Amino acid sequence: MKNNSKLKREFPLHLMLIPGVILLLVYNYFPMVGVAFAFQKFIPAQGLFGSKWVGFDNFRYLLQLNDFYQVLWNTFYIATMKILAGQIVPIFIALLLNEMKKAFIKRGVQTLIYLPHFLSWVILGAILVDILSPSEGIINQILQTFGIDPIYFLGNNKWFPYVIIISDVWKEFGFSTIVYLAAITSINPSLYEAAIVDGAGHTRQAWHITLPGMVPIIILLATLSLGSVLNAGFDQVFNLYSPSVYQSGDILDTLIYRIGLIDAQFGVATAIGLFKSVVSLVLISISYIMAYRLANYRIF
Repeated sequence: MKNNSKLKREFPLHLMLIPGVILLLVYNYFPMVGVAFAFQKFIPAQGLFGSKWVGFDNFRYLLQLNDFYQVLWNTFYIATMKILAGQIVPIFIALLLNEMKKAFIKRGVQTLIYLPHFLSWVILGAILVDILSPSEGIINQILQTFGIDPIYFLGNNKWFPYVIIISDVWKEFGFSTIVYLAAITSINPSLYEAAIVDGAGHTRQAWHITLPGMVPIIILLATLSLGSVLNAGFDQVFNLYSPSVYQSGDILDTLIYRIGLIDAQFGVATAIGLFKSVVSLVLISISYIMAYRLANYRIF
């Protein structure tokens, strides 16, 4: 009887899940049938069942591509640097904001640094193209006042990866900062009171109280971000790169785009996507194990 009443009470909640489950099936599970393309010489006119099966030939071709290992390194390097900088900068900013005493100034700064998170890379890409222009960009105009020759940031293989990393951190660090500020609010205020009595200044309080109190969430976010090691940001790179920076800026996602949609090698493009998914699955599994052991994080 008790179970029946519980079922009746929770039944409307289960009904509310149906639209989400349908969307999950349509956009996440049904497309997984397309994984078969990685083992076919897929021709759209012949379809999934009419295309020739070639086994692992697409993967062999992939490993023989001259640019594949460079693209793999670019993806790993850019994604890793994004993860590291995306952890360090928000922690530093959260510590600074925590020291602000004027609440309205603190809220205003939080709003300003959080706004870029809501802008698409189409908009931000156009802004960066103007700002970093070698002829009329404000950055190069400032450099010229110091006698430095203009730098083509978006067309130079040396500078392009750093532009990608810095601009991504600028866009996203506001969101992570709010997460860390929320972690700071959970720290017992009596610890700060005791530190003040002992004569500890703001720097010592931040080092011995605030940072240790943030450690669990820092470990959690850092370990969970391991699954993004091969996600260097297609939207961002696609809107900013050009053939002149393929050597340092081409990543797996943009390679998939060019091979699959431009060159119409659908089987090879799917093989690259499957390779990336398998590696990401392994890294995500490792990250959850680390999050469970280091931060006591549980999915359920």
